[in-house]
Amino acid sequence: MRPALLAVALLAALAIAAPAAHAQDAATRLDHDAVIVDTHVDAPGILMDKWADLGVEAKDREFDYPKARAGGLDVAFMSIYTSPKQDDDGSAWQVANAMIDGVEALAQRHPGKFAVLTSPRDVERLRAGGRVLLPLGMENGAPLGDKLDNVRFFFERGVRYITLAHSANNRIADSAYALEKTWNGLSPFGREVVREMNRLGIMVDVSHLGDASAKEAIALSTVPVIASHSAFRHFTPGFERNISDEIARLVAAKGGVIQVPFGTAFINPASAANTQAHFRAINDFNKRNAELKAQGQPELDRKAFDKAWDEAHPPLQSTLAQVLDQLDYGVKLVGIDHVGIGSDFDGVDGELPPELKTVADFPHLVAGLQARGYRDADIRKLLGGNLLRAWTAIEAGAGK
Repeated sequence: MRPALLAVALLAALAIAAPAAHAQDAATRLDHDAVIVDTHVDAPGILMDKWADLGVEAKDREFDYPKARAGGLDVAFMSIYTSPKQDDDGSAWQVANAMIDGVEALAQRHPGKFAVLTSPRDVERLRAGGRVLLPLGMENGAPLGDKLDNVRFFFERGVRYITLAHSANNRIADSAYALEKTWNGLSPFGREVVREMNRLGIMVDVSHLGDASAKEAIALSTVPVIASHSAFRHFTPGFERNISDEIARLVAAKGGVIQVPFGTAFINPASAANTQAHFRAINDFNKRNAELKAQGQPELDRKAFDKAWDEAHPPLQSTLAQVLDQLDYGVKLVGIDHVGIGSDFDGVDGELPPELKTVADFPHLVAGLQARGYRDADIRKLLGGNLLRAWTAIEAGAGK
């Protein structure tokens, strides 16, 4: 290429690159100025399996302090997750307490980097100096056992939302993943739990719930409720784990917020179908093993089942655009004041959009929202303002 033509080409390239760089700079500035609240980070569960000091860079984790600061994340709800198996064997209470101990230890080791958060009123004070705040969300009400007093026990330990059930029906409510429902709503104990959560100021979380259970929890609650990490079922018909339009409207009418996750299994329709099929297959597998056990015959090998399933269903891909589509849809359905983010970082085995692989990537989300025409004030609502408003209303309603 002749020098003159080369110069023209370079100038053209710079003219294209300059607006893009300016847009990214604007996204980063807003990202770091806004209060970002992510209602679902599964770091505690991984800490139980393999400890890592999240106060410094942890290369195999999606959440740590350096990544959070790079991404402008201010408030990261730590998921205190227990499984149906731990519910069945009676270990859920101990596991939940050990996870809470781990989060407290993390904050105590790094008092200049982390602080446990128990009230939205303390956000500005505690995040001063660049701290990342760690409120607790209990994913699965199994640790409550059958003791209502445990609601207060875990409130005093710092838990500020409880996902009433997870991947199986429990003593409180039915799971969206369960093919056969136990309660078709809340159990009698579940109704007591919701009332006690309202009284103490713990957010009622309807993510993971079967539709009938979610509807009753919303109707019974005297304060707003949240869906801590639920995508919209509009994109994944038949996948009950994602929230229906009807239930999303009920959450919004109550003053609550639907927090959109980033995991491929929730936002990619084919991956959601695989996830639903997987739970059906596990259900059939467990039934067959129960029959074999009753007949005194050898049971099927779960590890072999898992291996065969994984080989037949390789991971699928998702994109930032699919996350933005979810947010767009939610805003059109229930309004800008009732949608937020609950990523599920460290909880989906790395199956995330390439643009949203860790908590350092929130500026990409902000840039995407800006590119779709959202005003900065509305982006602030989606990033955390809506959740903090709902949490404040729930706290204000405590004891009433």
